[in-house]
Amino acid sequence: MRTINNKFNIKMISENFGQYKYNEIDKYIELGGFTGLKVAFEKGKQHVIEELKISGLRGRGGAAFPTWQKWEGGTRELDEETFVICNADEGEPATFKDRELLLQDPYKVIEGLTISGYMRSAKTGAIYLREEYTYMKHQLETAIELSRKKGYLGKNILGTGFDFDIRVFSGAGAYVCGEGSALIESMEGKAGKPRLKPPRIGSKGYLQMPTQSNNVESLAVAATILKIGASEYAKHGYGDSIGTKLISICGNVNKPAVYEIPFGITLRQIIEDVAGGVEDNKKVKFLQLGGVSGPLVPASLLDTRYTYEDLWDLDLGIGSGAILVADEDMSVIEYIKLANDFFHHESCGKCIPCREGVHAYKKIIDKLINRTAKKSDIDYLLEVGALMKETSFCGLGQTAATPVLKAIKYFKDELYTATID
Repeated sequence: MRTINNKFNIKMISENFGQYKYNEIDKYIELGGFTGLKVAFEKGKQHVIEELKISGLRGRGGAAFPTWQKWEGGTRELDEETFVICNADEGEPATFKDRELLLQDPYKVIEGLTISGYMRSAKTGAIYLREEYTYMKHQLETAIELSRKKGYLGKNILGTGFDFDIRVFSGAGAYVCGEGSALIESMEGKAGKPRLKPPRIGSKGYLQMPTQSNNVESLAVAATILKIGASEYAKHGYGDSIGTKLISICGNVNKPAVYEIPFGITLRQIIEDVAGGVEDNKKVKFLQLGGVSGPLVPASLLDTRYTYEDLWDLDLGIGSGAILVADEDMSVIEYIKLANDFFHHESCGKCIPCREGVHAYKKIIDKLINRTAKKSDIDYLLEVGALMKETSFCGLGQTAATPVLKAIKYFKDELYTATID
């Protein structure tokens, strides 16, 4: 099992981890599986919206948009066919919490997607599975087939008259396909590049159908909330960051893994009490939150609470839930080179700010590595980064500069030391 218990020992999202295998649907049902779906059918769509409001659930893919708002917008009666997607294109480096949900609790993801389909009055849904997770495809398709046989998918689900089924799509192996419209382009057999908006996929998505896309964890949490009740879920958390969160922690820590933690503990507690501290008792130099597109966070901010609001106040963010820890031996310049090399490889090239911006970044960071950069080059990084953030076509370009910009903010002396003037 790739998840480890920790001192907070809260298991709501991860309650079924290690409890059954993908071909053991009866065990999932014995564990209370599909209770959330039954509650949705019995109490109706408005009850689901109210429960999601109480829970404070925000999208767990990184955008953090309130789930109840997204789902409420989809409950309007439409004359045209609609579609729902489970975005399992978990391509953000250092992020692997969705992988554990798909491996250890696939029926909860299927249940959450079915609830999403019910809310959207969709007949079909899809799990868009990251190319690197192809080895799970057979397991998911087996779980889907067993769900059909038990009456939780297919025609007239549980005698409610609701018809809904799920297919698994293999991802294209491109980071940008995590963006909703690029994902849909890929599903339609086209190159995975983001679409011009508007229209947004909520009105014109897969095959021009109104489409709702949710992250794997978002769907699993929605099913959990409906099963145990939003009030129970809301007993944990801090302030407006309610409940718990799956995090994937890696880097220079003793126990890298996926953990379920309550919102409100500090970054220091996550490292020391959850992940077992830094390897070889070294000091933390910085964290990167939310994957490679996330901000670098210096050790001076380790007592910050892990909540949306506390991090937003510092112009930081939770993002996907990844936390990478770098110890005192890590070079910030070497690290931002790795981060930018990733974006240099993954930029789809559709828009100039992203395509040329990551190229310009590569040239200057290489100069810093080779000790040929000038202080004016660092000013240029700031200028180009601001341009990328404001004018890039999609989230990839808008966030690609984030690690570098935060490195300049918090580690300016280290960068200036590498210049020749």
